[in-house]
Amino acid sequence: MESYLLDWANLLLRWVHVITAIAWIGSSFYFVFLDSSLTPPEDDDQKRQGVSGELWALHGGGFYHPVKFAGAPPQLPKHLHWFYWESYSTWLSGFALFTVSYLWSASTYLVDKSVMDWSASAAIAVALAFLVVFWLAYDGICRVFGQRQNGDTIVGALVAFLVAVAAYLACHWFAGRAAFLLVGAMMATAMSANVFFWIIPGQKTVVADITAGRPVDPIHGKRGKQRSVHNTYFTLPVLFAMLSGHYSFTHTHPQNWLVLVLMMFAGAAIRQFFVLRHGFKLGRNGHPWPYAMGGVVAIAGVLVWLRPASVTSTDTMNSGATHVDSTRAGGSIGYKTLQPILAQRCYQCHGEAVQMKNVRLDSPQGVQQHAQGIYQQAAVAKTMPLNNATDITEAERGLIRAWFESGAAIE
Repeated sequence: MESYLLDWANLLLRWVHVITAIAWIGSSFYFVFLDSSLTPPEDDDQKRQGVSGELWALHGGGFYHPVKFAGAPPQLPKHLHWFYWESYSTWLSGFALFTVSYLWSASTYLVDKSVMDWSASAAIAVALAFLVVFWLAYDGICRVFGQRQNGDTIVGALVAFLVAVAAYLACHWFAGRAAFLLVGAMMATAMSANVFFWIIPGQKTVVADITAGRPVDPIHGKRGKQRSVHNTYFTLPVLFAMLSGHYSFTHTHPQNWLVLVLMMFAGAAIRQFFVLRHGFKLGRNGHPWPYAMGGVVAIAGVLVWLRPASVTSTDTMNSGATHVDSTRAGGSIGYKTLQPILAQRCYQCHGEAVQMKNVRLDSPQGVQQHAQGIYQQAAVAKTMPLNNATDITEAERGLIRAWFESGAAIE
């Protein structure tokens, strides 16, 4: 029952998290596009009001004409929309999902004893520390270097180095899948903290000054814009870290930390292309194709690097996959051959006592029902057993593959 309820919690939290993340990322992308696409106003009345830029757009059968005020507008409207609940809801639902999926069963999902043999409580404490320490370090870098000459470049380089160090440590301390997710959660926490500690407080100060008739300090707008731009560059790397858990060839690689760093670099470079593309259309900067090309080359390099090694006949024999050859010659792998492997490697989590993910494999009927999943998770993706907690061998994975490809017989 606990596993069943956790699965429901996981499903519902994941649903909410994706919905709120779409809202947050969508609004972030839109405002980056809007800010990059604004042109000086042509109307004299708008110029007198302090409008610094405008955009004409067509969408959904109607024309839109948003404008931006460089400082304070002539008067505050009665209804002013604030963009912050999208961020907070995304972080809260994401942290709840992280708790249910990883922290609740840390000894299974967070700890891989072949990587770091430590207690679940210690792993949880360090994982939570990642979220806090990264934010403090990142925020400190922005405070110290953000307003200096060439500050954006310095901050970008230092934050990239900080992310690389965090990725290295996470992948050497935690299970690969958890490490990737943790680095993504770490950066997403900084994104939401930017909104909570800098963007919204700065905007509240501006609104309070306007309401009280005080002059508006432009530093609040500059700081908010800086952190908002940082958030947009974090977005694609964070999304990769979150999605990569479904693709074991990334997080199970011996140098998985470098895989993560390279793919995050690719995401940031591609995001830079889209940010500058709007300015290029207005003649403000050159064509940003080198950024896109850099991202694509990085992805292509990782793709080639991670390609499966060719298997020789000697390797095939050593891995126990000679059963595949006998299958092709007319033989088959039956349930009697498969059952001892399942009993030793799978019953611990999918047997009579525990049925994680509502999967039970200690009967022929259960094996038949989940044959496709057994094949995909154990033989193809090799994500099960999780973190290889039961020490399944490559020969046994080969037998599972041969059993499925020969018809998945249970008689």
